[in-house]
Amino acid sequence: MIRAATLAASLAAGPALAEDVIFTNVRIFDGMSDSLSAPSNVRVSGNLIAEVSQDGIEAPEGAQVIDGEGGTLMPGLIDAHTHLIMGSIPMGVLMTGEQNYIQMRAAHAAEAFLMRGFTTARDLAGPVFGLKRAIDEGYAVGPRIYPSGAMVSQTSGHGDYRMISELPREGGAAHYTERYGFAALADGDSEVLRRVRENLMRGASQIKLAAGGGVSSNYDPLDVSQFTEAEMRAAVEAAAAWNTYVTVHAYTPAAIQQAIRAGVRCIDHGQLADEETVKMMAEAGVWWSMQPFLDDEHAIPFPEGSPHRAKQIEMSNGTDTAYALAKKYGVNLAWGTDTLFDPALATRQGEQLTKMVRWFTPAEVLKMATHDNARLLALSGPRNPYPGKLGVVEEGALADLLLVRGDVLAEIELLEDPEANLLVIMKDGRIHKDLASE
Repeated sequence: MIRAATLAASLAAGPALAEDVIFTNVRIFDGMSDSLSAPSNVRVSGNLIAEVSQDGIEAPEGAQVIDGEGGTLMPGLIDAHTHLIMGSIPMGVLMTGEQNYIQMRAAHAAEAFLMRGFTTARDLAGPVFGLKRAIDEGYAVGPRIYPSGAMVSQTSGHGDYRMISELPREGGAAHYTERYGFAALADGDSEVLRRVRENLMRGASQIKLAAGGGVSSNYDPLDVSQFTEAEMRAAVEAAAAWNTYVTVHAYTPAAIQQAIRAGVRCIDHGQLADEETVKMMAEAGVWWSMQPFLDDEHAIPFPEGSPHRAKQIEMSNGTDTAYALAKKYGVNLAWGTDTLFDPALATRQGEQLTKMVRWFTPAEVLKMATHDNARLLALSGPRNPYPGKLGVVEEGALADLLLVRGDVLAEIELLEDPEANLLVIMKDGRIHKDLASE
C-alpha cells in the first residue's frame, strides 16, 4: 500500500530542487554583521547552505551557477506578525465569502508574500493550516508558515467579532469566525484550555491570546485588560505541556504586565508600554514583537472621527517612545507588519521594513527581520514545523536566500521594489525567481 505522505510527495508540484546551486561574486549580509562580506561564493546543496567561501568553489557536475555581479546575498526575510488569510482580503469578504474562495485568494496572497522576499511568516490568527500544508507539499507557492490558528479571546475581547444583535450566545453556538478558525472565544480556565488544545491539535506552532483592547475590534476600548491572570496562566500551561509558548496581543502596561506574570513569552504590539513595563520585559527575557505603527501612509485607513481612528492615533503616538525604551533596556526585539483587510497595503511590506531606519541602522533593521526573528520562531521548540537554522547565511543553515541588486546596507530602500531589485528568491533550496540567469 502506498502511504498517503509518499503519494502526496510524488504528486507535489513546484520548482525543482537542484542538486547544487552556486552563487558567485556576491557580498554577503549574513544576518548578524554590521557590514557586507568581501566578494564571496556560496554553494547550496539540496535545501541547505553547504559552503561559504571567499575562495573559488568548484562546481559539481550539473550544478547551476548564478553570477551575483557584486550584489548582496542575504537571508530570506521573516515577518514575525502577519495574517496570510486576513491581511489582504477585505473584512466584508471574509465575513460573507465562501471559504473555498477565501482560501484561493489566500493562496494568491501567499505567493505574492514570497515574491516580496519574505520566505517565512509567523501567522498570528487565521485558518492557515490547510494553506501551510498545501505550500509544504508543493501544491501552492508561499512562505514557510508558523501558524497560531484561531486567536483565543474572551467574550467582548479583541477576537470577538459578533454584533450586539447576536447576543446572548445560545447553547454554546459557535460564531462564523469561530467555525472557520479566525477566533476562539473562551471564558474561564477550562474553556481556555480547550481552545488552546484545539489549536495545538490542528498543528499550531505557538498560541496567540488577546490580552488587551484592540484598534480594529469593535467593542473593547484600548485601555482594557482581557482574561484573568489565572485564565492566561492556563493557556501558558497548556502550551508549555506541548513545549511551546504563548504570545499575546497587548498595548497597555496593565495588559502586558499581567501577561508576563502569567508566563507569556512574547508581547505583540506594546506601543503604550511605560518604562516600568519595559524593564519588566527585559528582566523576564520576554520577546517584544513590535510593528512600526505610525500615523502615516501605512496606517489602516479607518474613517476620520470613528472610535477605531481615535484608538489608532492613541496607539501610534506611543511608537517612538516604545522603540526608545526597547533600545534603552535591550529587550529581545522582533519585527512584523500586522496588515489587516487591505490588499493594497499588504503589498507594501518592504516599505514597512525600511521605515525602521527611523529608529535603527539598516544593518540592525535587517538583523531584526532575519536572525532575530528566527530566534523568536525557535521558541516553538519541538513544535517548530521547519527544524533547522533560519535567518542566517552560514554553512548548515536552511537555504532561504535573496540575491539583491546592489548594496542593501547602503541602500536598504532597494527592498521597497522587490520586483526590480530581488534578482533571486530561494526558499528551502528551491528557486522561485531568477532574473540573474536571464
